[in-house]
Amino acid sequence: MRSIMPSASVEREHLTLVSSLRAQGFAIQPAAARPQAGVSYLVAAGEPIPAPARTLIVGSGEREVLPFRDGQPARIAYGHDDAAVGNAFARALIGGPELPTAADPESLALLALAERVAQADITVLINGPTGTGKEVLARTIHLQSERRDGPFIAINCAALPETMLEAMLFGHQKGSFTGASSGGEGFFRAANGGTLLLDEVAEMPLNLQAKLLRVLQEREVVPIGATMPQPVDVRVIACANRDLQEEVAAGRFRADLYYRLSVFPLTTKALAERAQDIPALAATMILRHAGNRPVVPWPSDEAIAALVAHDWPGNVRELENVIQRALLFCGGDTIEAAHIVFDRPSAPRLAAAAAPVDDATLGQVVQLSEFAAIRETLAACGGSRIETAKRLGISERTLRYRLAKAREQGDDLASGTQRAISA
Repeated sequence: MRSIMPSASVEREHLTLVSSLRAQGFAIQPAAARPQAGVSYLVAAGEPIPAPARTLIVGSGEREVLPFRDGQPARIAYGHDDAAVGNAFARALIGGPELPTAADPESLALLALAERVAQADITVLINGPTGTGKEVLARTIHLQSERRDGPFIAINCAALPETMLEAMLFGHQKGSFTGASSGGEGFFRAANGGTLLLDEVAEMPLNLQAKLLRVLQEREVVPIGATMPQPVDVRVIACANRDLQEEVAAGRFRADLYYRLSVFPLTTKALAERAQDIPALAATMILRHAGNRPVVPWPSDEAIAALVAHDWPGNVRELENVIQRALLFCGGDTIEAAHIVFDRPSAPRLAAAAAPVDDATLGQVVQLSEFAAIRETLAACGGSRIETAKRLGISERTLRYRLAKAREQGDDLASGTQRAISA
């Protein structure tokens, strides 16, 4: 488990940061006289730095992010109003930009559940839309498990030709088919002692599904051309962006394989349904792609508002593209709203531009933009809740929640859309 050791002043003055890190799985270590291996230290500006420990200097006031370089400690400074972004920068500095990022309560709960699942050596099925971090979650499970020192091999079942998939998965012997001039161990044997991620498992042909089922049941593979099974010690994590229960009902996926894979199912949500993750993910990606800049750019409130108001049809992958563009356009130390360029404008973002901002907080601006976008889309869809949810890229459940929230807060969203609300 990752560990941090905050000084007394950091715990007192940056309680939200320490709480955020604890929620994301960092263990809080008590102060010690000597630096401990594997522990990151958080100290306030002006406090002594434990050498040669990995140290983050945390300050207040003007925004600043300086990553670790040449053995020097990292530095970060921000005020209370910038806590959402500042805490994410601090987390990425301590844990590295590849560490899973979460700020939304449901996302934090999912990461905590994944860490518990990691301790049990069971098969896991991860469902969710494309680009929502299924592989990141699978890698987290691997790194938190007792197999962390073994290989982690990820394959995309949709990217491999059907004629090659069997040999790539289970291996083959020399001469077992045309072109097999040498033998191959296959991904299952290559992942022995570790974890094998089967991405887009719904694309696997039915005849191979039967062989995969046997491997999961017997923990052994029979390479093509062989007569004797080979034992394998592999944890399988399967990912799918389609509902496998629906695939089973349609006859495109074996029911027995589904139940063998779905020992413990996890689900990732679309980015538009977890808006609190967006500032945290943006900060992590800025740090990841900032390169060798002397100062890491900080996103302005207006830039964050534009990101949160977008509908994100491409989910986290689209967000990473947008952040990379913003860093290209940004020549200074601040990413402005003008630097945020989407592949296409979305209704929530366009509505946000017209929302009143003089006396509103960032959260209110985002909320107003959501209400305005839902109102306009409901009108365009004739009050159809199903069509509105599709156009906005959210689930019907999320739409019902936001409709109810708007009605509670007195928004005129209900005007002309009572049929959709009560449906």
